[in-house]
Amino acid sequence: MSSPEETEPGPAADLPAVAPQLRALRRRASLTLEAAAGAAGLSPAHLSRLETGQRQPSLPMLLALARIYGTTVSELLGETVADRDAIVRASDMESTRAGGWTYWQAGAPGRGMQALRVHVPYSTQGDIVRVHPGEEWLYILKGRLRLRLGDSAHILAPGDSAHFDSLTPHRLAAVDHDGTELLFVHTLLQSPTAALCLGPTPGEMP
Repeated sequence: MSSPEETEPGPAADLPAVAPQLRALRRRASLTLEAAAGAAGLSPAHLSRLETGQRQPSLPMLLALARIYGTTVSELLGETVADRDAIVRASDMESTRAGGWTYWQAGAPGRGMQALRVHVPYSTQGDIVRVHPGEEWLYILKGRLRLRLGDSAHILAPGDSAHFDSLTPHRLAAVDHDGTELLFVHTLLQSPTAALCLGPTPGEMP
C-alpha cells in the first residue's frame, strides 16, 4: 500500500497553489515544521516541499492541515469569500430532502463547519455505513437516535450529544416511529457532493 506522501500529486496537479499560505498559517499556529509534519503524518522534508511549492497536497491532506492549523480549506487555498451574516433566521432556513431525511441549513454556507437541523424519519437509512474525513457533533432535540460507532451501539435521548471522528464507521437511525430531530455540525470539505453528508443515496456515500 502506498504511503500518503507517495500518493500526493506533484507540482502539475490541478489544485490551486497552496504554498504561499501553508508556511504563514503554520507560523500563525505557532507550530514548528517538525511538529506540524508529525501531526499531519508527514516527514518534515515532505511538508517543506509542500510549503515551497515543490509538491501539492491531496484533498485529504488539505483537510488534515486545515484542522491542525485551526483554519479552513478555503483559507489554505487562498480563497476569499464575501462577508457572511452571522445570524440565520428561522424564516430563512429552507428545507432540503435527501434519502428521506429533511435538512435545514442552520449556519452560513462555505465555512469550515456546516451546521444543520435534521429530521430523521423512522426506518430510513439505518443500514448505511458512513466513513469520511472530518469530525461530527450532534445534539438530540426530539425523539431517540440509535448511533453505531465502530463496534459499539448507543441510544441517545433528547439532551444527549455525541462528538466523534468521521473516519470511525458510523450509522444513524431513528428509534421512535415519530422520528428524531437533531442539531448536527460537521467539518468537511465544502463542495456540492459534500453539502449534505448525513443522507447519501447508495453509491454516493461521503
